[in-house]
Amino acid sequence: MPMAGERFCPMFTKILIANRGEIACRVIRTARRMGVRTVAVFSEADANARHVRLADEAVCIGPPAARDSYLVAERMLDAVRRTGAQAVHPGYGFLSENERFADACAAAGIVFIGPPAAAIRAMGSKSAAKTLMAAAGVPLTPGYHGDEQEADFLHAQADAIGYPVLIKAAAGGGGKGMRLVEKSDDFAAALASCRREAISSFASDQVLIEKYLRRSRHIEIQIFADTLGNCVHLFERDCSVQRRHQKVLEEAPAPGMTPARRAVMGQAAVDAARAVGYVGAGTVEFIASDTFAQDGNFYFMEMNTRLQVEHPVTEMITGQDLVEWQLRVASGEPLPLRQEQLDIRGHALEARIYAENPDQQFLPSTGRLLHLARPAESLNVRVDTGIEQGDEITPYYDPMIAKLIVWDIDRHAALGRMRQALADYRIVGVSTNIDFLSRLVACPAFANADLDTGLIERSRDFLFPAQSDPPSGVFFVAAVAGLLREYAAALARASHSGDPWSPWSLHDGWRLNIQPRRTLTYRSGDTRHEVLVAYAADGWRLTLGNESVLARGRVLDSGQFAGQLAVELDDRRLVASVVAVTEKQERHVFLNGTNYVILRDDPLHLVAAGGAQGGGLTAPMPGKVIALLAAVGQRVDKGAPLLILEAMKMEHTITAPKNGRVKAFHYAAGDQVADAAELVDFEVEP
Repeated sequence: MPMAGERFCPMFTKILIANRGEIACRVIRTARRMGVRTVAVFSEADANARHVRLADEAVCIGPPAARDSYLVAERMLDAVRRTGAQAVHPGYGFLSENERFADACAAAGIVFIGPPAAAIRAMGSKSAAKTLMAAAGVPLTPGYHGDEQEADFLHAQADAIGYPVLIKAAAGGGGKGMRLVEKSDDFAAALASCRREAISSFASDQVLIEKYLRRSRHIEIQIFADTLGNCVHLFERDCSVQRRHQKVLEEAPAPGMTPARRAVMGQAAVDAARAVGYVGAGTVEFIASDTFAQDGNFYFMEMNTRLQVEHPVTEMITGQDLVEWQLRVASGEPLPLRQEQLDIRGHALEARIYAENPDQQFLPSTGRLLHLARPAESLNVRVDTGIEQGDEITPYYDPMIAKLIVWDIDRHAALGRMRQALADYRIVGVSTNIDFLSRLVACPAFANADLDTGLIERSRDFLFPAQSDPPSGVFFVAAVAGLLREYAAALARASHSGDPWSPWSLHDGWRLNIQPRRTLTYRSGDTRHEVLVAYAADGWRLTLGNESVLARGRVLDSGQFAGQLAVELDDRRLVASVVAVTEKQERHVFLNGTNYVILRDDPLHLVAAGGAQGGGLTAPMPGKVIALLAAVGQRVDKGAPLLILEAMKMEHTITAPKNGRVKAFHYAAGDQVADAAELVDFEVEP
């Protein structure tokens, strides 16, 4: 949906964005539309990042690690002073919910585009926020939210609550510092792991314990308040679809929400905001029980005192620009609209596109984006991103590539928009979750709005199908792409030769007195696929096993499919895209909304197999060894944990690939390791 009317911001002429990536680019877009100049900040790893390229000015604030750059408040304030910015937009994450940073901005006479430090302080601790909400009469999930943090005491509290329980970092967010514990014997290890991750991400290891509600829904309310005492809610978002306690798909409005329940939840969120003197954009998160459809019961979970990652779905259904609202409220203006002036139009979905491997427990992926094609943006399709082709996903920050947002008149139509938009997204260079998201949107449970936070786990058979060979069309399309590429290269060489029309200069399969034939060999996993090519006057006769087709192809040079291939296989016409990664002999075939990765089995090249196979003993990415979980000489069973590696502020457990014995660890706890570094000397035993 288009945004509300465009007006210039009367107070700010320049703001500094204390963030990076997608959200920094998002703020720059609105600021530029409003005539406000922007200052980007960047670490040494982000020197050439998209947000730096888009901003009017940019200031380097330190080394790659966030703790040495984006989390250093004084460096942000120094950048403000050096550039003359009047206000700071913190985005989300990093310093956005740091009350000390908000206080420091106020003390320096800099406008913090967010709530007062007191409100951040009141809601910044999940434990303190729950105490405040309990006093206000908002229903809470059963659990322990106090300050006593001794491990045995917390263990006893969990036992008393009853399993399963959820351990959550009190200062946490984004799914970090959170562990689900199914039984008492697992509590101590889960608590230790949760605290390590919490310290790394939030500099606090305080936790709370809550009863884990199975088949629960995560429903949040977007609120907005100004400095004049006005407060409204902009309806709800359903964020139930999660993996590793992190949101994957969000939508607005929430399926099955009645106007009466929306009014009750919206009023509860507004009351929570008023209770802490809130100003600006915020989100009050609720968990709804499995009986929500019948009784409407919900419980306060936490309040995020910032703009949420998923705010675009709210913008799409209301037609409002929430970043513009933030700038206006921070400059002292009243809220642009009253509650009765807000309404819901249509349905919106947001999919978070990550550099990660869903088949390896969503392990983050790093590397350079060798090829990136996004769906065309329109009133129905929006892409918020901080990444462009050629940029690199590094181990220093969250691996989100983009947010893909779609809108249509109802949920059914929006689902169709999302399926098509995901099919149009093509990325090569890192593993992504795009194919997984395509299956998720098509999953019967999601399509039928049978939502809860365990949807991904209970739909595993659909979402993680058994590996199978690609269909024959994939190999035919790869062959056509290769033959077209060869022919184009031959024409280019011929045009520079003395006789460009000589048959010896062309790559068209011409032979004297014999039918021209050749074989193209590909690999998928351990299987070889041989495509026999017979040159014909009007194309190629391609044969794979018992299947034979007459193939033709051309590169499209205009329209929405420009740059892709139009392939004819007998009477079947396809539009596909094939990206070749020459050094790896990889062929990425994007066909019918799926990315098939096959190898060209070229005898002139040796293809080395790199990385570890599930539970392997090499580092899946750069990181730091946190703990060794086995002893040298110890015999372990397949799947036993050997060590914990921290990367991208998340912990990853390296496990034994088979039954065997630990011969040696190559690194000690605290050591930094490079990508693909050998971690353990492991001897397989029968």
